[in-house]
Amino acid sequence: MRIFANNVSAVLVCITLTRLCDAFKLASPAITTAALSSTTSLQATNGKNRRNLLADSFAALATVASCGMTKCVAFAEDSSPEITDKVYIDIKAPTDSQSRRIVIGLYGKEAPKSTKMLKQLVSTGLPSRCKPLENRLLQKEQLEANKVYNSCIDNESKGVTYEYGTVWRIIKDYRIDVGTVSGKFIAREFPNWDDSNSLPHKIGSVSVQKGNESGYGFTIQPSDNKNSPLQSANIVVGEVLDGLDTVAQLNDTPVVTSSKAVNYMALTGSDGMRAAPSRSCAYGSGNLYCNEFKPLKKLSIVATGVL
Repeated sequence: MRIFANNVSAVLVCITLTRLCDAFKLASPAITTAALSSTTSLQATNGKNRRNLLADSFAALATVASCGMTKCVAFAEDSSPEITDKVYIDIKAPTDSQSRRIVIGLYGKEAPKSTKMLKQLVSTGLPSRCKPLENRLLQKEQLEANKVYNSCIDNESKGVTYEYGTVWRIIKDYRIDVGTVSGKFIAREFPNWDDSNSLPHKIGSVSVQKGNESGYGFTIQPSDNKNSPLQSANIVVGEVLDGLDTVAQLNDTPVVTSSKAVNYMALTGSDGMRAAPSRSCAYGSGNLYCNEFKPLKKLSIVATGVL
């Protein structure tokens, strides 16, 4: 029985030492060599000196743990994206007595272009040209298009901001789409989000859709879904540092769900992955998919800035 116990202990120590060496990725070859040497000796020896070797092995284990834990933690921290910039948005519903703030940390090294654009959107404005004048068949619609275009040209020198922006779509536990622009910025060319990284989505992740069809807004993931569908279409550019309670409240906001029985978005060819509503929706289209998952109460962005 004693021999059996010793053998079990030896095996456990061997496995533990080996896994610790792998997990901690120790920078000291001496410690790694010593640990593996003890492991080999334990496997090869007979019962004569097993007790002494076990004591040596546990000592080595303590050494690995004491010097390796710091390295392990440092390694984990080093692998996390660095927060280079911080921005905030204040959101308010008509029934709120005061606004609710979300502070976002941006990954300037992993997503430098996106970080720069988001900082401009919350502060001085992102330079953007007006879209070409659209030709409409109906005179009434053409007059409206002319009005929007002329207003855009008159204000083209001012960069796009989240002034008059909203939280325009909430799909519970999947995505919260923030920052659709309206008013004088409605006819501006969309920016191109072309950063590239493989950062995973987690609860509070802030991402933008790849390409130039996603508008000016961004998406917050409200749940800890490691297999989020956002992973394939979006670029992670930051994370919520403060205000996850607000994110949770937004996630529970009642929304329009007129197409529970019929998927109007699919029937009309709309892309449900868009991070911004289509231009036709912005112009007040009657298509039902324009209002899908739209909050029942208007959630306005009332203030933004760089911290």
